[in-house]
Amino acid sequence: MTARLRRWMTPVVATLTVLAIVIGPVPATAAPSTPTPSGHEDDGEPRLLNDVIEGANRAYTRAKAKLEKSRKRQLELALQVDRAQAELDALRPQVSHIAMQSYRTGRLGAAAILLDSNAPDSFVQRAVALDELNMVNAKKLAEVNVVKTRAEKAKLALDAEVREQQKLTNDMARDKREAEKALALVGGQGFTGGLVSATSPVARIAPGRTSDGDWKSEGCSEKDPTTAGCVTPRTLHMYKEVKRAGFNRFVGCYRPGGPWEHPKGLACDWSLQNSGFSPWRSKDTRMYGNNLAAFLIRNADRLGVYYVIWNRQIWFPATGWKSYSGPSNHTDHVHVSLL
Repeated sequence: MTARLRRWMTPVVATLTVLAIVIGPVPATAAPSTPTPSGHEDDGEPRLLNDVIEGANRAYTRAKAKLEKSRKRQLELALQVDRAQAELDALRPQVSHIAMQSYRTGRLGAAAILLDSNAPDSFVQRAVALDELNMVNAKKLAEVNVVKTRAEKAKLALDAEVREQQKLTNDMARDKREAEKALALVGGQGFTGGLVSATSPVARIAPGRTSDGDWKSEGCSEKDPTTAGCVTPRTLHMYKEVKRAGFNRFVGCYRPGGPWEHPKGLACDWSLQNSGFSPWRSKDTRMYGNNLAAFLIRNADRLGVYYVIWNRQIWFPATGWKSYSGPSNHTDHVHVSLL
């Protein structure tokens, strides 16, 4: 094959090669998204865990529908490429004929075909045929190139869309896992009724924490801000952090007598009411207790929390939430004891 023939054939071969790549398999993975806003942000209220989970589920549904649409587009694209390949295949006999003439004459072009005739009529017929062939080739190649270019662009767009959907899928799965983990941490959907903020403020680390994560023993050396009694430095720190987090209703810490943590200055009872103690009777008081307990548990490692009791449940770091049936059912306050 001459150099001139090779130059003429290069675009066709390149077209065939690119088309073969284009019709290759497209990854069929995808789908979302970051949970949609719950609406509570607009009026300054915190997002609730059930809103986060619902948002994640809605985002998943939307992403799934978007993925199905992408797969349909992928199928249409493959059909377009197949048609382009068929059109290009139709040109092969004509290209082969020209290549054969070039091989026989040693050169390529109109003269190579026209000089192969041995009669005037044959010369004219070949001239007409050559003109038609050139027109057909040019038109077919132009059509194929248009389809090929469109298919390449569509595939690039589809690949980008699939990658974005995969990212959204991973984000949604991560957010949903975190939401469910947080929900389990604060007692679960049934325990909280979903009335608990998705996040809590981060407490400052309490004094007395050792390098290996343990806590030094402390005495009841600080004045209790809620009674005439005393509390440990760590309890006083916890008290200030809970207040700093916005929980400003009635609270009592030191209480004399008994074998437990109150007389040692290691516990506080956080009421749901502005004064005194009364069981939760409304969404407001229940959510206040849920959020307070959630804050203590989410910051347990930073505050040195020993256990939390709230709404007939008790939480230990080692066991999580368990049913509680002590002298008080703790529906009127959140109890926290420190190490």
